[in-house]
Amino acid sequence: MTTYQAADPWHAIADGTRRSIMRRLATGPCAVGELARDLPISRPAVSQHLKVLKSAGLVSDRAHGTRRVYQLNPEGLETLRAELDRFWTQALVDFKDIVEQPTQEER
Repeated sequence: MTTYQAADPWHAIADGTRRSIMRRLATGPCAVGELARDLPISRPAVSQHLKVLKSAGLVSDRAHGTRRVYQLNPEGLETLRAELDRFWTQALVDFKDIVEQPTQEER
């Protein structure tokens, strides 16, 4: 994986396991071991997925004793949402333009 891909939130959420991790983190902060219990992959694999999500700015972590606790990063999620909003707004403008074009009978 290139550095660009690692930092790209769209690339990060393209993986189903990472989306599963994000869905779990949406319910609250969680340590790697807790995440691994609910997934069909090893703890080291969960750690690698979290590394990608963190690099993309979608999760953050903090030390809690000897464990690292992960949570969703609202700023990273807002970046994704802003991009989706731009796509949606442009799609609506394009749709409006198409609908408002006169038909052959109206010309």
